[in-house]
Amino acid sequence: MAATLTLFAVIAGAGAIAGIISGLLGVGGGIILVPAFYYAFSTLGYQPDQLMQICVATSTGTIIFTSIRSVMAHNKRGAVSFDLIRTWGPFIAVGSIIGVFAAASLRSHELQLIFGCIGIMLGLYMLFGKKDWRLSDHLPGPILSKIYPVIIGFFSALMGIGGGSFTVPLLTAYNVPPHKAVGTSPGFGLMISIPGFITFLTQGWDITGKPPFTVGYVNLPAVVVIVMTTMLTVPLGVRMAHSLSPKQLRIVFAFTILILTGNMLRKALMA
Repeated sequence: MAATLTLFAVIAGAGAIAGIISGLLGVGGGIILVPAFYYAFSTLGYQPDQLMQICVATSTGTIIFTSIRSVMAHNKRGAVSFDLIRTWGPFIAVGSIIGVFAAASLRSHELQLIFGCIGIMLGLYMLFGKKDWRLSDHLPGPILSKIYPVIIGFFSALMGIGGGSFTVPLLTAYNVPPHKAVGTSPGFGLMISIPGFITFLTQGWDITGKPPFTVGYVNLPAVVVIVMTTMLTVPLGVRMAHSLSPKQLRIVFAFTILILTGNMLRKALMA
């Protein structure tokens, strides 16, 4: 019982931090939560063969609720492109399901390695990328509009993130206004997280040594704790964001990602 309470306390702290960072930086907390889950579970002695998959799956569950709240808030400002969600959404969902099965087939340290490498690239992009980079003045054609969302769904499910770190830069590179890209991204997060979450629940039943109350790959109490804490601390992050310039926000986000994913990459390479 004491170990379980300690586990919940650690996860609640991670959720509070993730909520602040999510509100501060305008991205989902998955890139923060997955490493936090990994360190919390492993430190408390829960080290099943596919611990990383449990962390990714649990993070995916939290994205459902944060995405719904975010879509509703952005829609009030007219910043959600539902046409784009309807067009790309089914292909993102397909990519997400494929990503879950790919994650389940990997060893934990292999998934750590993938998470670390992609996280490093995202951090470097945020640090050095230019907002005015453009691939085209118009949205991609019918072929790329199927390929892009499948890839986004695949890697987002593989990493347990909502996809905003992929979709916002991609949409702005196709001349979608930044506020529209940011507002539409949580809609894609729903298309990633709902099928991904359901699929993760059906996998991993034969894994032993899991944290308490883990169904399939999903630790349900952690999902509840994270949703509760992030909902409380996101407004604090939003208020903090207004005191920083966009350039400062990008730097904070980049270094946060680089530190967390870099440490995970180090652990994967040492495994």
